[in-house]
Amino acid sequence: MNLRALAAKVIFQVLEKGVSLSVALPEQQQKLCSGKDKALLAELSYGVMRHLPQLDKLVSDCMNKPMKGKQRIVHQLLLIGCYQLYFTRIPSHAAISETAEACRQLKFEGLVKVVNGVLRNLQRNQAPLPTDNETLAFNTPAWIIKRLQAAYPETWQQVIEQSHQRPPMWLRNNQLSQTREQYLAQLTSLEIPATEGSSANAILLDSPKDVAMLPGFADGAASVQDGAAQWAATLLAPAANDLILDACAAPGGKTCHLLETENSIDLVAVDFDVKRLERVQQNLDRLSLNAKVVHGDAANIDSWWQGEKFDRILLDAPCSATGVIRRHPDIKWLRKQADIEELATLQSQILDHCWQWLKPGGTLLYATCSILPQENAEQISAFLARTKDATLIPIAQQPNSDDVGWQITPGQDNMDGFYYARLIKG
Repeated sequence: MNLRALAAKVIFQVLEKGVSLSVALPEQQQKLCSGKDKALLAELSYGVMRHLPQLDKLVSDCMNKPMKGKQRIVHQLLLIGCYQLYFTRIPSHAAISETAEACRQLKFEGLVKVVNGVLRNLQRNQAPLPTDNETLAFNTPAWIIKRLQAAYPETWQQVIEQSHQRPPMWLRNNQLSQTREQYLAQLTSLEIPATEGSSANAILLDSPKDVAMLPGFADGAASVQDGAAQWAATLLAPAANDLILDACAAPGGKTCHLLETENSIDLVAVDFDVKRLERVQQNLDRLSLNAKVVHGDAANIDSWWQGEKFDRILLDAPCSATGVIRRHPDIKWLRKQADIEELATLQSQILDHCWQWLKPGGTLLYATCSILPQENAEQISAFLARTKDATLIPIAQQPNSDDVGWQITPGQDNMDGFYYARLIKG
């Protein structure tokens, strides 16, 4: 099937059905053979998600009436055509003819003229990108903008700007296989430029690469993991023979990192999502690591764990994922304002419950990939206020020692947006 038709199916799944891009895109990519085609399909899908309000306005302004019901997929196709005209080097005539052909393949023969007409109109007029309001100017929902303005009054525009950048590719060197210096030398020998990150085994590639090109990847020499996420193992600091709970563990990057850091630990990785738990096991297998992988609820540990309490707990809490929009631009359109309240309630429930399962003297590391205070500093402040035996231990990397935890914003040291708070049980 025509690549633009597949892209329209991806966008339709996300915007009309609420399916995440990380699920919808691979489903369509597997219908393509060439890596180049798969990359273009990703470029079109991600591009539309990043610039959705502006593309939607440009397309809608060229139409007499909106498309409804099953025809919505043709509207998504027009967004893809518009994205090609404004943001890619694809020649206009090719972008228009291929997009019109996609309309035919999607079995909307009667709308081919409309697609042709709208796209030729856009090409002819070359209207500037609309910036009439903040949503259009920043390609971000108004409610997210308001929250960021409140949280980051001086830098909110920069935070949004960083969230629109293409994310860099970070690797985590597996210290059980070789030192970071040795792995960097292997990358250099293959002419893959890279630099050290700020945490112990972090490596930042100058440009993204197919993992098949990375030395020893299939054998577990390295993993793909953002620089911010790699701080989890360092901050939790597992000690020899610790019993550790990785709550909300999927897809397992931090699980594996903990075992690479101290492979004598007894690690229990739990997640509520069976499908995503499969990824945890796949990651463990590739790295030849062992953990007890459990399908269960981190807010109801009693129902699946009859063992002793834990020395350390990593709670990577369910969150809005507003810190990783540059990797998942569909978050902007799938997340709703009401979700933040619900997530904050869920986070506090899981936090309180996990705390009961932590040994006295034990460490709990609370983590999210959110940049909203309600899920982060405010969440931890409220927890400290109601929990007498909890003490917040400042993290050396946080800018001010009196901050409640360490908030990383998108793009800071090339990392994703992330939050960490380290708590000790008295």
